[in-house]
Amino acid sequence: MMKPTSTPRGKGPAKARRKTREEINQEARDRKRQKKHRGHAAGSRATGSDGASGGGNQSKHKDPRIGSKTPIALGVTEKVTKQHKPKSEKPMLSPQAELDLLETDERLDALLERLEAGETLSDEDQAWVDAKLDRIDELMQKLGLSYDDEEEDEEDEKQEDMMRLLKGGN
Repeated sequence: MMKPTSTPRGKGPAKARRKTREEINQEARDRKRQKKHRGHAAGSRATGSDGASGGGNQSKHKDPRIGSKTPIALGVTEKVTKQHKPKSEKPMLSPQAELDLLETDERLDALLERLEAGETLSDEDQAWVDAKLDRIDELMQKLGLSYDDEEEDEEDEKQEDMMRLLKGGN
């Protein structure tokens, strides 16, 4: 007796034995019992999700819809009008002292030298340099100073020349 090398019609090597009606009924009962225990507990919609499983845990879990209980003043009161402190790291300096600090700033000098050399600065550095130069301009205007005394001299000479021309003198 020889066994065939290939099985006809792709069936398995041996025929599986048929289950009896009693075994099929028992498996069905087991499946039904497992299905019965699926889902939420009875009454879970009415009592909330934590009520059925926890019992007395309702006081521990706060309702997220309820906000803060701190009282809020509805009218204008004296306490509300607070003066805001300026959030400056350094104490207020006189304009001259602040100008001196800005003129001796090493970072500003280094960045200005890089700009004069033709380098391009990052956006952050460029914004910082612009802010510092604007502040220097403001301080110099407050103190009544100008950048170069030479420019003033040239402007004065130009005005004197214009006056001579207008008067008709040499």
